[in-house]
Amino acid sequence: MLPSGTRLPTVVISNLSPLVEGGRYPTKRVVGERLRVEADIFKEGHDQSVAVLGWRRVGSEGWTEIPMHHVDNDRWAAELSFDQTGRYEIAITAWADDFLSWLHDFERRLHGGQTDLNTEIEEGRVILNEAAIRAATGRASEDAETIEALTTRLMQTEPSGVPHLMDQPSVKALLARWPNRSLATTGEQIMPLVVEIPRSLFSAWYEFFPRSAEGLGNRHSTFRDCLPRIEDAAAMGFDVVYFPPIHPIGISHRKGKNNSVTCEPGDVGSPWAIGGEAGGHRAVEPALGTVEDFVWLLHEARARGIEIALDFALNCSPDHPYVREHPEWFYRRPDGSIKYAENPPKKYQDIYPLDFHCDDWRELWEELRDVVLFWVKKGVKIFRVDNPHTKPVAFWKWLIAEIHAVDPEIIFLSEAFTKPKMMQTLAKAGFTQSYTYFTWRETAAELRDYVTELTKGHMRDYYRANFWPNTPDILPRHLQHAGPAMFKIRAALAATLVPSWGIYSGYELCEGTPLPGREEYLDSEKYQLKARDWNKPGNIKPFITRLNRIRRENPALQSYANIEFVPSDNDQILAWCKWSDDRSNLMLMVVNLDPQRKQESLLHLPLDLLGLPHGCEYEVSDVLFEETYTWRDSTNFVSLDPRTKPVHLFVVKKP
Repeated sequence: MLPSGTRLPTVVISNLSPLVEGGRYPTKRVVGERLRVEADIFKEGHDQSVAVLGWRRVGSEGWTEIPMHHVDNDRWAAELSFDQTGRYEIAITAWADDFLSWLHDFERRLHGGQTDLNTEIEEGRVILNEAAIRAATGRASEDAETIEALTTRLMQTEPSGVPHLMDQPSVKALLARWPNRSLATTGEQIMPLVVEIPRSLFSAWYEFFPRSAEGLGNRHSTFRDCLPRIEDAAAMGFDVVYFPPIHPIGISHRKGKNNSVTCEPGDVGSPWAIGGEAGGHRAVEPALGTVEDFVWLLHEARARGIEIALDFALNCSPDHPYVREHPEWFYRRPDGSIKYAENPPKKYQDIYPLDFHCDDWRELWEELRDVVLFWVKKGVKIFRVDNPHTKPVAFWKWLIAEIHAVDPEIIFLSEAFTKPKMMQTLAKAGFTQSYTYFTWRETAAELRDYVTELTKGHMRDYYRANFWPNTPDILPRHLQHAGPAMFKIRAALAATLVPSWGIYSGYELCEGTPLPGREEYLDSEKYQLKARDWNKPGNIKPFITRLNRIRRENPALQSYANIEFVPSDNDQILAWCKWSDDRSNLMLMVVNLDPQRKQESLLHLPLDLLGLPHGCEYEVSDVLFEETYTWRDSTNFVSLDPRTKPVHLFVVKKP
């Protein structure tokens, strides 16, 4: 049975992209970032179709429309960007255009030798007359009068002159404003879109432990002591400072140095063992100061162009108030005792994990949401979330939506080094940025494949990578006992392959002493105060500062999917180019992946992609080392010595 009272679709609209799981999750962009929407659009017969892309804020009634253009093989596309954050809906509407179909058929008949075209001219008059009525009804009297005058001219024109009269851009634009949409079809698929602040895409993070801010191994620093460290981070060009948990640290089963189960007098414990006599997740470690001290630091940092990101770690020490007040929120062993955290063979006797599926899960979830809101109200705009993959995805989807209902500009960074599908699903569920496997991608082939997967495949539309060469938990083997060259190489890769990157403090000092046999730091700062000379000879702070300055000065390095790897004849040389939307800023990055030896290679640039004519001469200026070279055509020679110059960051100047 055909449905009564309902007009069936007249146009096929399918394969809308980019959709995340068919529209189950929103596609992501930031303010000012281009979104290209495509779909297959066609109908039966030879009618000339027209399509428009409509968008509106979620909850609004009216739609704003822009025209789509035909690409090929019934594929249509349109590009747009947004100047305000928020949640949007995008839909496509298409129809057979009366005027364009009439004009197309008229020209075919004329060129086919048909001489009697009076009926066709009358059809054109009717189409124009109806368009004039629509314009008049729409209170566009000037358009209505212009169409009426055009109708009069049509009736006075010989058939051979009709195409010259009607097939004009100005005429088509006029009629396009007043189409007959009575048989229009709106696609069934609606694209949900979330538009976020630019920092969601482009950011530079610096992590340090506030308790070691002064670099005095025998004294606990306070929030008030952190300002010089924040100013140093700002001077290096970072715009986010991330603090590990700042909450009270438990006493029971407190860990000693190097994760020892024996805690000696004076051991400060792990900040991730949250909760003690001074409180839980709404309190701060007394040795750091007070909540008011933290708020003071937050404002001082913001005045210096820095946002402070807090660690949202859902761990509780045995001394956390939740253990006493809500024991039902924790896992129980058969003997009734609360179960501590384990990641075999690792044991965390100082941490109790929460049971997100306990009988009182609603009360637990709401309490954790309120913890985030507590810090949001204090002024925190960014949260780095510890091990989100060990908590339910449904919880994160709910919590992030709840927080964004209060402030849609809050950023959440997912620290999930786990199975790919879980990492991807967390991003779909709402996390703004995500840690990645970059830390372990070393060869040119591995880096090319991984960055291509992140920026060119389906992940591009929901997963924003944040590249970290190191973390307090991870000292990768290529940085162990390494010299400055390797630290520079990995920093250059992280800072220019994707728009967001970060380092854990000590990286700029080339710290690389591992716990024997492990990818972890010896004398880890997670368990003790750390003595450091922040300006130790041999540091690479000037190099990092130049990297971040170049990132800020070149729009090409501030976008995500605008990357093309450049063929190299040497697999120790990795090269890629990036460009601004208008191609006014062209960048070419060349990195020697070998920290020990000079490497040389021929590079083969994609001239067409860069908008460079074949056979021409052009300049490439290394903005990192302030050197300029004259190159010719697509194939050119590079030589990089890691002892003096491990990377090139070229601005390509068009002739």
